[in-house]
Amino acid sequence: MSYNALYSDLSGYYDLMCADIDYQSQSSSAHRLNQIFGNGGKQHLDLACGTGPHIAHLLQDGFTCRGLDINQPMLDIAKQRCPDAEFAQGNMCAFETEHPFDLITCFLYSIHYSGDLDNLKSCIKSAYQALTHGGVFYFNVVAKSQIDNALFAKHSVQQDQDLFHFSSAWHYIGHGEKQTLNVRIDKTTDQQTLTWEDEHPMVALNFDELKTLLAPYFDVHVFEHNYDSITPWDHSSGNAIFVCVKREQNDNER
Repeated sequence: MSYNALYSDLSGYYDLMCADIDYQSQSSSAHRLNQIFGNGGKQHLDLACGTGPHIAHLLQDGFTCRGLDINQPMLDIAKQRCPDAEFAQGNMCAFETEHPFDLITCFLYSIHYSGDLDNLKSCIKSAYQALTHGGVFYFNVVAKSQIDNALFAKHSVQQDQDLFHFSSAWHYIGHGEKQTLNVRIDKTTDQQTLTWEDEHPMVALNFDELKTLLAPYFDVHVFEHNYDSITPWDHSSGNAIFVCVKREQNDNER
């Protein structure tokens, strides 16, 4: 067995790593909550869009979509998947747009890729400035105090002659604003296994801390992490969907 660090470019593995994700349900959840809380507009921006699977579904729902990601190879795949959407390479923590959006999404806990609280604040402000009045910022998040370091998400995928085993897990040391997402890939071909492992630095915070960061910009609604129903957060579970509705211009933007 051979061990290596994961390549910084995960585009070749990304869709396999996410093969067990129900993109349809996640996209439908964003669409449904946007219908309830949003302003009725159809201009959509997906932050950390990856290879564009969520955009593919929201295009079918009648949205005009744009994707932003820091990884150009991911965007190349996304453009092939969604030729009717526009894509741009950029940092979700510091972006500007020429035209405002009615819905901004950030799926798959990617809001944590902000890395630290200062960058997260910048991401929130960038999203606020990019939204129309009454627009929605939709994302999911994990609470640092609820992370179980022993819990792993695992799945396997067969591709041609290769068998892939994927696992990922949150890790939080118990204090501070840093956590990691630990990823492992095992690729077995003809009984030979190669293994890649990597740690992705993530920002760590609890929901009350997050609501405080969002409060100057948004009316915040928090829901249970269930894409098939709309259930208010029970104040105990460690995963949640945040629906943030842009308010009138405030002192942060004047």
